[in-house]
Amino acid sequence: MAILADFSPYLEPMGIDEAYLDVTGFESLHGSIRKMAEKIRQRVKDELGLCASIGIASSKVVAKVASDASKPDGLLEVPADGESAFLAPMPANKLPGIGKKSEQVLKKLGINTIGQLAASSPETLKSHFGAYGKLIHDHASGIDDRKVEPPAAAKSISRETTFSRDTRDMTLVQATLRYLSERVGSELRQEEKRARCITLKLRYADFTTITRQQTLLQPADTDQTIFDTGLKLLKNELPRSKQAVRLVGIGVSNLIEAGRQFDMLDAKGQRLEQLNTAIDRIRKKYGFTAIQTGRTLQLRDIFPESDEGYSLHTPSLSR
Repeated sequence: MAILADFSPYLEPMGIDEAYLDVTGFESLHGSIRKMAEKIRQRVKDELGLCASIGIASSKVVAKVASDASKPDGLLEVPADGESAFLAPMPANKLPGIGKKSEQVLKKLGINTIGQLAASSPETLKSHFGAYGKLIHDHASGIDDRKVEPPAAAKSISRETTFSRDTRDMTLVQATLRYLSERVGSELRQEEKRARCITLKLRYADFTTITRQQTLLQPADTDQTIFDTGLKLLKNELPRSKQAVRLVGIGVSNLIEAGRQFDMLDAKGQRLEQLNTAIDRIRKKYGFTAIQTGRTLQLRDIFPESDEGYSLHTPSLSR
């Protein structure tokens, strides 16, 4: 991503190993769009030792298809006004968004290629796919007006996990909540943000899901504040339910920039921030589980451990 950002600031990451790049106006710096793409591939190879495939087109959907078609280590440019001819002979499932179920529906309609999809009736597609039918019809025709959008600043950060078995072991639930709070706190500080709101998420054995929130008097980014608030919400909620817990999660929202003036009377808050700074430094060097609180040590006997931390069941990170 850093290499791509050197060629254009209009970068939209799509997972860990894929991105869209709008190079409009920047291609002249390299002679042509193709020469620019060749330089990108060469830098990725020289600096990372990785192969990179690139698709060049006037729209995101065609560039994606071209990139896939040029794998594992190719470069494919689709000329302007040549999108439909490029897409037409390809199998329908080569179009982004056409999965196995969609492909089965299309086959029943006698549609096997992207060209047949483009030539089909929009009304027929709408009757089978709803509003999505018009979108795949446009994409099959090479029509895609979506812009390359750089990632927005984080609006919230959360972590959650589903237990392998529904549990009434509140020690385990609290230990997991503590670990999740530490992961959220670490991410929050990495983003150089503070949070005004803490949210607890619980899902019970019957799949009933609840969330409880608390707004903080002062924005915070420390693990202890996140956990203490989440634990308070947890203790208030659990006596109301007699069911076992299936999922627990913790999140922060209403984020602001990290900088603030210290309260001279809040010595505890300053110590917690200094503690988190030290812990973050250790974890960055030696791995997340290199230093732990006593409460989370019991997770060592339950979840697999790696340098990245505990591998919780169905872990989730959202913004």
